[in-house]
Amino acid sequence: MNLLKNTVLVTGGAGYIGSHTIIELLENTNFNIISIDNYSNSSAKTFDRIEKITGKKVRNYNVDICNKQELSNIFETEKNIVGIIHFAAFKSVPESVYNPYKYYNNNINSLLNILECCLKFNIDNFIFSSSCSVYGNINQLPVKENTPFSNAESPYAATKQMGETILKDYNNAYPQLQSIALRYFNPVGAHISGLIGEDPINKPTSLVPVITQTAIGKIKQMTVHGTTYTTRDGSCIRDYIHVTDIAIAHTKALEYIIHKKQKSNYSIFNLGTGNGVSVLEAIHAFEKIGNKKLNYTIGPKREGDVEAIYSDTTLSEKELGWKTKFNLNQMMESAWKWELQLAKEMC
Repeated sequence: MNLLKNTVLVTGGAGYIGSHTIIELLENTNFNIISIDNYSNSSAKTFDRIEKITGKKVRNYNVDICNKQELSNIFETEKNIVGIIHFAAFKSVPESVYNPYKYYNNNINSLLNILECCLKFNIDNFIFSSSCSVYGNINQLPVKENTPFSNAESPYAATKQMGETILKDYNNAYPQLQSIALRYFNPVGAHISGLIGEDPINKPTSLVPVITQTAIGKIKQMTVHGTTYTTRDGSCIRDYIHVTDIAIAHTKALEYIIHKKQKSNYSIFNLGTGNGVSVLEAIHAFEKIGNKKLNYTIGPKREGDVEAIYSDTTLSEKELGWKTKFNLNQMMESAWKWELQLAKEMC
């Protein structure tokens, strides 16, 4: 590792997972952290929250990564970047179904531009934010890193499959590039302080913010999308994982790659708990934690959703020395604490 280079660039640093990862990096490493985020689905207030928790300011560049020249200008300015964690991407499955151009244009072009800057400015360490959506609908659970992909169920999932292919091809063509793709499952919850969590500008489509917004009254009635799947209660099954556990994994992956522990120059790791939880089970878990009955209705299946998926985490535990700390009740409790914090700030 070049000791003169100590800056880590986080793209999408004002986003849900990006912001929590920045907190982990600030509190548990000696890296200097900078961010790129154009606030397309986030807020500049996130960096105030990060400073309140950590006592440290983070410099953010309000730049669209799809603008290659503006992106390159950042790298001309920041000379000491040792690694990049690339979160910046659109992530709504249903939105990607009805607006595929937005997802293919943004998620693919932003990745290509970042990788080209890695080559141009000699940045060798790259962490890619992938997703369990790459697996599609599969017959054998839990999924391992070598489980073959099925067809992508949404344009969003397709961009993550393509992103991994692009990354693998770049690593084959440029051996100096060291990369990790982290396939995380369903991030939920909020920072233990209750001062930062998932707060999308656009209408939420992820289950837990929909649950908490229904409980607080922002959403009058939520919809369970399908109860006729061949699962134990008919609703979709997911592997919900606390966002802080995912943030910790990114910190461990960065150190793993910088300290040259990889067996090749490209690695893939699942990030999950290894436990499948149904939509209805998640709702009932929140109702118990929040001591509230949720107003929900049963609706049709949502296009782009897979039936059931949860992870085998053997490889990430062995190689990264990482294991989840938070259970489902703690996930729901922290998410509710964050929702109540937002309500308090509105008063």
